[in-house]
Amino acid sequence: MREQSPAPSGGKPIKVLLVKLGLDGHDRGVKVVAQGLTRAGMDVHYLGMRVSPEDAVEAAISEGADVIGVSLLSGAHNQLMDKLMAEVDRRELRGEALIMLGGTIPDKDVAALKELGVDGVFPVGSSLADIERFIRENAPHRS
Repeated sequence: MREQSPAPSGGKPIKVLLVKLGLDGHDRGVKVVAQGLTRAGMDVHYLGMRVSPEDAVEAAISEGADVIGVSLLSGAHNQLMDKLMAEVDRRELRGEALIMLGGTIPDKDVAALKELGVDGVFPVGSSLADIERFIRENAPHRS
């Protein structure tokens, strides 16, 4: 799924790569986020479900993504984000792309995820406006 609307400022849109890591098979929420960010003028590419951390990082590099957004509802967020961040570091992508996580994330896990290098954590029920604002304020957008 690749959708794009013009950037509101007339410049290049922020590139957002969305992905479902691991065996998580529920993607309604990430599709809603994809549509919302597209309507906000971002270039959104959803890789789909059951993607490996290695494939997600490779796609982010090849797409020139400003943002890697991960959606997880499976409860495996600590393990999968640890693997993703290890691959981000191995491929020297830290600081080159904003790393975001959304889904079923207990409050008690947020600090450890941020320490791991996840830039933003958005639990189920987070607003699209908050997600869009976070991206606009924090993405290392390359023109």
